[in-house]
Amino acid sequence: MEFCYVYQKHEPQQVKFFLKEQGISKGLLAKIKFQGGKIFVNDKVENVLYSLKAEDSVRIIIPDEGSHETLLPDSASLDIVYEDEHLLVVNKPAGIPSIPAQYHPNGTMANRVKSYYQKQGYKDQVVHVVTRLDRDTSGLMLFARHGFAHALLDKELQKKQLIKKYQAIISGNLALFKQHDLINFPILRDPTSIIKRQTGANGKSAETEYWVKTRNEELALVDIQLHTGRTHQIRVHFSAAGFPLVGDDLYEGEMSFSLKRQALHCGELEFIHPFTQEKLYFRQQLPQDMEKLAKIIETR
Repeated sequence: MEFCYVYQKHEPQQVKFFLKEQGISKGLLAKIKFQGGKIFVNDKVENVLYSLKAEDSVRIIIPDEGSHETLLPDSASLDIVYEDEHLLVVNKPAGIPSIPAQYHPNGTMANRVKSYYQKQGYKDQVVHVVTRLDRDTSGLMLFARHGFAHALLDKELQKKQLIKKYQAIISGNLALFKQHDLINFPILRDPTSIIKRQTGANGKSAETEYWVKTRNEELALVDIQLHTGRTHQIRVHFSAAGFPLVGDDLYEGEMSFSLKRQALHCGELEFIHPFTQEKLYFRQQLPQDMEKLAKIIETR
């Protein structure tokens, strides 16, 4: 894959420092150097110590990534929302893990993406997961098509420029539930479980902001924006506040409704394209199981 830049400063600068400003790490420079990549300045091969002058053109060739032999392809369907040569946005159904783990080495979204890359004949076949979702959470997931894009998107995550918004259905004594609030309980591991999390003073800071969209006496559909990214954050926060997600048996959610999983959906994704600098926004409607319950809220 090729990327081209024009050096626009008047004072000289070495190629390696200029490329660092473009987001190219030392690791990626090493890959270019040792795995078949190239750096051209004005169409002539140069090394990272070359001193650039104003209006010099810089072109880098990043070697193909091939694929991880340990990641098995899964030919199950993939609901693609958006794709270009750098990014892939998909709609994940509930019940599918994001990435392989000990108890589910296959059948994940990463396995499905691997199969899709193979079928398309892409040269870069390493699967780069940028945003994950819990197995039973549905909605938008972002993948990077190559390592350089992944690194730049990770920087957006660190700067909180990549925004994910969720919809959830909660239950409880809704007379005490505010229309808008910021839940900010610290989160830590539950010492009795390898999976579960809990709130506590010794935990890591966590902030979950929400707005009520519709409500009745027993249920509410809420829009949610995370300001931090702790494991199970939404589920832990609403449970700790006394309003657990419907269907969330791990965090004491109400199980009397027909929902077979926690009522949580990543419905909006917004970020800056790392190469075009265009603001991208994606929205995915509630899946059928949550939509059915949301209509009950509106009619009661």
